[in-house]
Amino acid sequence: MSTSLSTRDIVYIALFAALTAALALFPPITIPLVGVPITAQSMGPMLAGAILGAKRGALSMVLLLALVAIGLPILAGGRGGLGVFAGPTVGFLLGWIPAAWVVGLLHELGWRKLTVIGSFTHAMIGGIIVLYAIGVPVLAVHASLPLKTALFGSAAFIPGDLIKAALTGVIAMAVKRAHPIIEVRQSQPA
Repeated sequence: MSTSLSTRDIVYIALFAALTAALALFPPITIPLVGVPITAQSMGPMLAGAILGAKRGALSMVLLLALVAIGLPILAGGRGGLGVFAGPTVGFLLGWIPAAWVVGLLHELGWRKLTVIGSFTHAMIGGIIVLYAIGVPVLAVHASLPLKTALFGSAAFIPGDLIKAALTGVIAMAVKRAHPIIEVRQSQPA
């Protein structure tokens, strides 16, 4: 696997940053207990990893967050600027990078035998478990909540995230059949 980025890689990275920004057009729903909105944007890292793979998927999220940091209002609710990195969602936002990387890595490793269920599982592991493992503790600290309260408050997001993971699985398989982009990673022999 090459370490440099081709022009095609850069286009894909920019495309998935733009796709994730476009997912902000779906109106957010805020849960009062935790103050974190339910948005379609958390599907962005799942799709980026599932379709682009680990490196390019994660880099697309880095690009998106850099654009947010310079002030573009491309997060749900028209949010942008450095202030969002001081809010309760910062752990989830920064968690998009490792979430996309994990989803991508799992897709690369299982690419040859990938099914919709496998893709859904990979999206769920990276896009929910990894994301929550980063976002929930940061939310608890930022909002001065006990970790248990932050975790239970975040549980309201799981049904929507499972739907996003399922959609990711269907979309990733359609892309795999039509125009595979991902670089297959060979698992290392034991």
